[in-house]
Amino acid sequence: MKNENKVYNVALLPGDGIGPAIINATTKVIDKVSNEYGFKVISKTALIGGAAIDKVGVPLPDETVKICKASDAVLMGAVGGTKWDNLAGEMRPEKGILGIRHELGLFANLRPATVYKSLKNASPLKDYILDGGVDIMVIRELTGGIYFGKRGSQHTDGECFSAYDTEEYSVPEIERIARVAFNVARGRKKKVCSVDKANVLDSSMLWRNTVIKVSKEFQDVDLSHMYVDNAAMQLIRNPGQFDTILTNNIFGDILSDEASQITGSIGMLPSASLGSTKLGLYEPIHGSAPDIAHLKIANPIATILSAAMMLRYSLNEVEAAVKIENAVIKFLDVGYRTADIAVNNQKYLTTDETSERIIELL
Repeated sequence: MKNENKVYNVALLPGDGIGPAIINATTKVIDKVSNEYGFKVISKTALIGGAAIDKVGVPLPDETVKICKASDAVLMGAVGGTKWDNLAGEMRPEKGILGIRHELGLFANLRPATVYKSLKNASPLKDYILDGGVDIMVIRELTGGIYFGKRGSQHTDGECFSAYDTEEYSVPEIERIARVAFNVARGRKKKVCSVDKANVLDSSMLWRNTVIKVSKEFQDVDLSHMYVDNAAMQLIRNPGQFDTILTNNIFGDILSDEASQITGSIGMLPSASLGSTKLGLYEPIHGSAPDIAHLKIANPIATILSAAMMLRYSLNEVEAAVKIENAVIKFLDVGYRTADIAVNNQKYLTTDETSERIIELL
């Protein structure tokens, strides 16, 4: 159904390395699907990461923050590269990502991990484990927990002999991420598995009790609980049992990376970072790959799927999102491959050829 007269403002942050190429390829897909469904996307490009450092001296310019806050959504490529490895910590390109997440109040990270039937051979897991299908959404709390808790160290004669980092969560922090998970699950299989370590950690006990309380607002969604060590094992033993995984910052960091490896191709995986409003930040989970930045062979599919997440969660253009996701599946089923997923000297497509084929399949 066409959404006549709808206009959306999207901030584009190409960044470094392959970032500009994959963002360029993705905007072509967005243009095609927006025309088909009768809405318009007006984009504005801004600096972030190493590109921003080179031009204005900081990884996150004030102008970029201003552009992003005035947008309906933000689509980012990738940041970083060896060129900036020797800069001080606060000046590294990656600080641009942390900074924009903070500025936009993004506390929920959504990382889907899907094993496509036509790419089963790329997964490190055996076929019989994957036969039931794998389609997982890991929802990670992004701004609290041990990464942001009190920390310190003690020194004697200039040598550090002890250090500590504190895992700390408040009820409101847990409630808001839990509501994101339950709402996302409603659009999937209506199953949430909350992962914690409530048998050992007080913060996890609070996490579990709070999630249970929030679940009463979502009677149509099934809630289960799992300790993180068991969850790590179950992701390998039987990943198909999971639909939506809800967990804290450090557990989510680890489990989402584990889930991504099950798919066998990091170049296929998108992500979203959301807050309390519709404004979200969407990006592929892979890095800037500076070694192939000028070879025109980067896989744009993770970014294209990130755009589909943007259409779904920020712009509420669900039909257009599904159209893109189905086109990617068709692309793979036909046998098209990019350099990173080609096997046995298989012919592969360039970045632009990939977006062109996906557009043809929309």
